Amino acid sequence: MTLRRALVLAAGRGERMRPLTLATPKPLLSVGGKPLIAWHLERLAQNGIREVAINTSWLASQLHAALGDGLDYGVQIQWFDEGPEPFETAGGIRNALSYFGDEPFLVINGDVWTTIPFPRQLPAGRLAHLMLVANPPQHPGGDFGLECGELRSIGPKRYTFSGIGVYDPALFSQLSPGRRALRPILDRASSAGWVTAEVSTQAWVDVGTPERLAALDAALA
Repeated sequence: MTLRRALVLAAGRGERMRPLTLATPKPLLSVGGKPLIAWHLERLAQNGIREVAINTSWLASQLHAALGDGLDYGVQIQWFDEGPEPFETAGGIRNALSYFGDEPFLVINGDVWTTIPFPRQLPAGRLAHLMLVANPPQHPGGDFGLECGELRSIGPKRYTFSGIGVYDPALFSQLSPGRRALRPILDRASSAGWVTAEVSTQAWVDVGTPERLAALDAALA
């Protein structure tokens, strides 16, 4: 089944980006003349995914004001506000799960910039499919290994999770609401053989510090 809907994660506090994020939510920081999150929305629309959920917490009202209903970017936004304390990645996905029904969906971290192609389907019989990249200088230890297309949480970790993945709602449906991290869920699912992955060599930047933000902005200029 071709994916119809996506979730862009935008609830984090962006603490490593301070002082820039004291008054501006991280996904609204500008690179190449537009907010980080706008790059995602435009690419989603170009790829035929026009129904988009966005979760918010820190400075949520600014995201609402900047993006509105999403029509300026070619998408229709459904907002999922988490209150003053963000629910972390899995908790945020669980909070928005009703939006996706029983269909697989795409999830994108709102604080990365990339040209990685968005996956359009979830492999049959799997609960997740992740896009990986070579370990960047700031994260040499990596997140995962990869063996014959299967994600590995143990052993050599030659790859870093890009923040782009496709998920089956069943992976999160048994979670109770609230703060939940994604990594333990992926570790359990990958151990059971339910997670595939692939490595992309396309451009990818984890915009985690003011210095990396400035470097990316200069490159895009």
